[in-house]
Amino acid sequence: MLKKRLIPKLLIQHRQIGSMIRPVLVTTRKFDQSFDVGDPVSQAKIYQAQMADELIVLNIDRTPIGSDVLLLGLIERLASETFMPLAVGGGVRSVEDFGRLLDHGADKVVINSIAADNPDIIDTAASQFGAQCVVVSIDYRRHVDGTPRVYTDRASHRTQRSVVEWAHEAAQRGAGEIVLVDADRDGTGRGLDCTLCAEVAHSLPIPVILSGGCGIASHFSDGILDGGAEAIAAGTFFAFRDQNPIQTRSHVRNSGIDIRVET
Repeated sequence: MLKKRLIPKLLIQHRQIGSMIRPVLVTTRKFDQSFDVGDPVSQAKIYQAQMADELIVLNIDRTPIGSDVLLLGLIERLASETFMPLAVGGGVRSVEDFGRLLDHGADKVVINSIAADNPDIIDTAASQFGAQCVVVSIDYRRHVDGTPRVYTDRASHRTQRSVVEWAHEAAQRGAGEIVLVDADRDGTGRGLDCTLCAEVAHSLPIPVILSGGCGIASHFSDGILDGGAEAIAAGTFFAFRDQNPIQTRSHVRNSGIDIRVET
């Protein structure tokens, strides 16, 4: 059985700094407010030293990756200066963008809105690059009656898709992993949506990564034990909390979860 994973998220926005535009690491709250953290490469090196298992890097400006030389350059730096697997998304518009990101050092490509709008991209990308390279991220919010529905465009556009049904379709089309993100819990520290994750994870043949709401170390254990997640991804928790991945890893291991404890 594969060991469970802790995955910091690097959310990237383009900022005007002096006369130049640079990619800056930020965190978000409910996909709305954003807060600057600093240099993404420096933070990635810290996460590597703290035994993060991999990184998810998302361009939340969603500028088309084919013409975003700044982001492609950032991915090259991350790939050359750190040694963790990189899952990169945001601004993917075509199967050709998979090739661009993989050529610049990404190990996996994360797709969200483009997958919901054009599900065939999952089949084509999986056929060309392998299922292990295709990660489908599903943002969702719950309606007033508690029913979760898929949202796209940075969780601003509500669809009528069922989260569970869409996760199953993505897996059947060839996705190698699913990322579940509760947009209403994003950055709040209120805890993860283990109920929905369990419904998805226990019925899929591929790993599910759960994200959105980590506030204390026990939330990671909850997501794995109660939610059935193979990995937990967090941005704000690791960027602003006192606990780092090493401390969180110790808590998760003490919960009886099989997780990497050595470099």
